[in-house]
Amino acid sequence: MEFYQEESNLLRRIVCWIVDIVVAVSLAWFAVYAFGTQVQISGQSMLPGLRGGDVVLMNRLVYDLGDPHRLDVVVFQREDKKYNVKRVVGLPGETVQIVAGDVFIDGTRLEMGQEMSGVSLAGLADSPVVLEDDEYFLLGDNRDSSEDSRFANIGNVKRSQIQGKIWFRLLPIVDMGLVE
Repeated sequence: MEFYQEESNLLRRIVCWIVDIVVAVSLAWFAVYAFGTQVQISGQSMLPGLRGGDVVLMNRLVYDLGDPHRLDVVVFQREDKKYNVKRVVGLPGETVQIVAGDVFIDGTRLEMGQEMSGVSLAGLADSPVVLEDDEYFLLGDNRDSSEDSRFANIGNVKRSQIQGKIWFRLLPIVDMGLVE
């Protein structure tokens, strides 16, 4: 009888150990998938905040639970299947226009902060751009070197194209920190 109890206790400990490992691996996978997808910035369109070669983390979960907000830095998939990083400026249902280097949302000038340059080329937003219920208007922070919603090859970005929100810079290590 004593041998049977020892064997049963050993089996129980092994099963508990296996369950603990499976739970830990599952939680780690979920955390990496939801909050830790690495994206490498290409080009100079997000200067001065993000430079070409920077490695950042994307939060996928935030947009599964809600929608992008104005000034979020997002990753979206272009029609040609390439991924880009840009800032959300116009939200669904709004009218965006660029006049004399300033962005106007529904006729009101948008205050974007000093880190984002003015717009020297209005492109499609020279005339009012009306966003549909599932469309966003995205701009790079370095407006003079950004291929974004002002141009026909990008245009208004559908909600389904937005993959997630950039939230943390990993590399270079000297610039590691939250992305605003």
